Amino acid sequence: APGTMSGSGPEGPQPSQKSEEDQQQEAEQDWAAAKAFYDNLVTHRPRPPKPQNAITVAVSSRALFNLVEEQRIYEEQGVEKYVEYQQKNENIILKPGPAFYFVKALEHVNTRLLELYPDDEERFDIVLMTNNHAQVGVRLINSINHYGLTIERFCMTGGQSPIGYLTAYLANLYLSADSDKVQEAIEAGIASATMFTANKDVVYSDTQLRVAFDGDAVIFSDESEQIFKEQGLDRFFEHEQLNENKPLAQGPLKGFLEDLGKLQKKFYVKNERLNCPIRTYLVTARSAASSGARVLKTLRSWGLEIDEALFLAGAPKGPILVKIRPHIFFDDQMFHIEGAQKLGAIAAHVPYGIAQKHQKPA
Repeated sequence: APGTMSGSGPEGPQPSQKSEEDQQQEAEQDWAAAKAFYDNLVTHRPRPPKPQNAITVAVSSRALFNLVEEQRIYEEQGVEKYVEYQQKNENIILKPGPAFYFVKALEHVNTRLLELYPDDEERFDIVLMTNNHAQVGVRLINSINHYGLTIERFCMTGGQSPIGYLTAYLANLYLSADSDKVQEAIEAGIASATMFTANKDVVYSDTQLRVAFDGDAVIFSDESEQIFKEQGLDRFFEHEQLNENKPLAQGPLKGFLEDLGKLQKKFYVKNERLNCPIRTYLVTARSAASSGARVLKTLRSWGLEIDEALFLAGAPKGPILVKIRPHIFFDDQMFHIEGAQKLGAIAAHVPYGIAQKHQKPA
């Protein structure tokens, strides 16, 4: 009869009844065993960091590589023809997608960190998070190895949404070309953005990771943007000046900016501030005199530094981004994304806040 097997009665241990402490202890034992296995391998590849210590960036296959033609086959001919095409072409290397150079820059930071802190695990860990079928994995692996990327963790969900796995992988940031999945991740409380390919080829720095953030509804909440959208610019200025000393609430990307700041400090401690391989930018439509003080005081209250703050007072962001050449630029408004694309900047749309109600239909 059910429930009469040895160890399954009231006296026996129930897996679901294990304490959180016991589960944590088992996880630590599992990780220690995995570490011992890696330590016994003869390899020059760095061992993946422990997820609890890493800054985990989950990237979809269509963000990492250019899969426009493959996506067309999937949409027009179905999943079987898509898988068949991928297997037939598994030795043809995929071209870089919009997140490719960002990932390369993350790996350069890791290389520098390992030089300074050989035994430290606080560094980036890239996870390929895709709803592709496992049969497509060989082509992805071949392309990753061709470019010398260090991506050891894969999550291939065979047509199912991968969003549920983001928490299990302790993802700090999720980048995808699928806006629906990004929206799903944002609603689950995970920092996420939809990647868009630049319309021009631009040379990106291979020695410094450059990350540019919009302010409202990206680093900060959309509370001030709500006032601007609903009550106009004058009321917005008045509100910001009245609340200059009240920190803004955090937005979806605040945590990732914080992660970058932690890694920057590791270089500063080693007297590498002038040679730091991470640089951050605030690129905001706010005007400095009328509404900039609250932004800077909020960052200060959080203990965060931003390397460069550019207040554009409503001017287009594209020309500034061309000068910066960020590996990624996060913004919540599609017209800024489109302007950045036209001038060659890689942009990532954060679908958060009141601005989404004002986006023009796709």
